[in-house]
Amino acid sequence: MKTSKISGQFRRPLAAAVLALGLGVGLSACTDNAVNNLTPADSNVLITNYDRQIDFSQYKTFSLPDSVIVESNNGYSQSSQPVEQQIVAQVAQELTNRGYTRVAAGKSADLGVAVTRVNNRYTGVTTNPYAGYGNYWGYGYGYGYSAYYPSYYQYYQVTDRYWRVELVDLKNRVITTPTTDPNAPQNQLRVIYQAELRGNGIFDTASINKLITDAFAQSTYLKATR
Repeated sequence: MKTSKISGQFRRPLAAAVLALGLGVGLSACTDNAVNNLTPADSNVLITNYDRQIDFSQYKTFSLPDSVIVESNNGYSQSSQPVEQQIVAQVAQELTNRGYTRVAAGKSADLGVAVTRVNNRYTGVTTNPYAGYGNYWGYGYGYGYSAYYPSYYQYYQVTDRYWRVELVDLKNRVITTPTTDPNAPQNQLRVIYQAELRGNGIFDTASINKLITDAFAQSTYLKATR
């Protein structure tokens, strides 16, 4: 399986790689399609990033609900379908393998773990007017000549579906009071790690375990002890 692995500090090389790939595909457009033989696993992209100021060995315990958050166009709900239970179990296993201890729901923990299934869909509209025919028809209309007509409208729809795993610092959270402003930046919970799992087949039960394993494999700094 050729899974693309990207960490937060390697974004410029990624851009260069994407550009090189685009040039390669363009040059080979008249030959066999380069993506015809790719499996769903070959398209997977794992993006991980973390707070460089954090020493992850200071944390010992984590709290992880049995359900996942479902994010859909800024709306949120919770779900516990079989594939979602599987990804929760695998995340818990990977953290346990790195020396962290899972605590029961409602118990105090150093880390809060959030697993989110993102399913956003956006619809937009754009205009596509054309002006400046010049001598297009050969009749010498001159530069900048244009006709009048209502703008053409083009509608487009984008679907963005992926998994997101986040670690939140609960150990060093601010102790709030009734007068605390929860929206003030200094009072908000601090996300110290994030992983995004993108690609084809990422919601298949056969792919989940390896996706999570690979994401944590490139996050070598996640250790309860040094």
